[in-house]
Amino acid sequence: MNPIPLVDLRAQHAAVAGEVAEGWQQVLARTAFIDGPQVAAFENEYAAFIGTRHCVGLANGTDAIEIALRALGVGAGDECILPANTFIATAEAVCRAGATPVLVDCTDDGTYLIDAAAVEAAITPRTRAIIPVHLYGQAAPVELLLPLAERAGAAVVEDAAQSQGARRHGVGAGALGHAAATSFYPGKNLGAYGDAGAALTDSDDVAARMRMIGNHGSPRKYEHQLVGVNSRLDTLQAVVLSAKLRRLAGWNAARRAAAARYDTLLADLDEVARPRTLDGNEHVWHLYVVRVPDRDRVLKELQAAGIGAGIHYPVPIHLTEAFAGLGHPEGEFPVSEQASGELLSLPLFAEITDGQQERVAGALKSALR
Repeated sequence: MNPIPLVDLRAQHAAVAGEVAEGWQQVLARTAFIDGPQVAAFENEYAAFIGTRHCVGLANGTDAIEIALRALGVGAGDECILPANTFIATAEAVCRAGATPVLVDCTDDGTYLIDAAAVEAAITPRTRAIIPVHLYGQAAPVELLLPLAERAGAAVVEDAAQSQGARRHGVGAGALGHAAATSFYPGKNLGAYGDAGAALTDSDDVAARMRMIGNHGSPRKYEHQLVGVNSRLDTLQAVVLSAKLRRLAGWNAARRAAAARYDTLLADLDEVARPRTLDGNEHVWHLYVVRVPDRDRVLKELQAAGIGAGIHYPVPIHLTEAFAGLGHPEGEFPVSEQASGELLSLPLFAEITDGQQERVAGALKSALR
């Protein structure tokens, strides 16, 4: 029996292969590999899709967070509040911008999104940014964070790497705060054929600064106004992303149907805590994450049965060796810590079949019982 991957990138490529090949031939013919016209076209398309005025294509999602922070004036001596339950890149980007990550716990309501009350308690006179992570495919409650940021004189910078197409109260994830960053890593809902990312904002000034920082601090060739970085979306990736963007709404709808199917298949498993969608959210199900007892043993049994399950994330940021210097002892963020030992991501992609999901559910039931 064929194994079931966590994400099936082959199936997704098959849907766009012809369009990508044709687009790449056009790029090869013009040799405009950097800053070709397809980059600007994608930026305009993605900004319209999310609902922002500006999209700045960049090399990856980590760069996008750093550049968004720097464009908003965040730097040395500043603090940025973010959840302990996220991929390490969110905190890395804060450090790369010269600021200090201030971690807070997530909620214990089945969403594992940033805890707004914990954010409020963590604000200091040095707070310059709050970074909600739109986790697993749904938006964090940014409307609770905006007034906190305003009182602190800080910006809300969304980490929207897992939420392409998600909406909160009708507004696109990535258009809820002052700026946003996203990743087009291949496994994302909108994935490139390598690393890629983007930063988004409604501000003309912030967008211009983002673009300048990502281009060696230069608004035009050989004119360098600040120390920037080399972080640009290349033209070949823009072709891929435009082709996939045209199909993203349909793929996200298929993911929602698959998540609903899992809900039904797992409804009789009392040991499994299924994910919850926050009121007001339109979820795009980047991941379908359940909570199970004895998670590590269950994961091994699923993998032995050919089920490509995974963990997001096995170690909260404060317990990684890289961020031990922040000084947070074990037990300081109990929800994130408990979740890291119990959360399990099941295979989910737009093309997953009923039969594959039934196999996953059956294997999970066997592992638990």
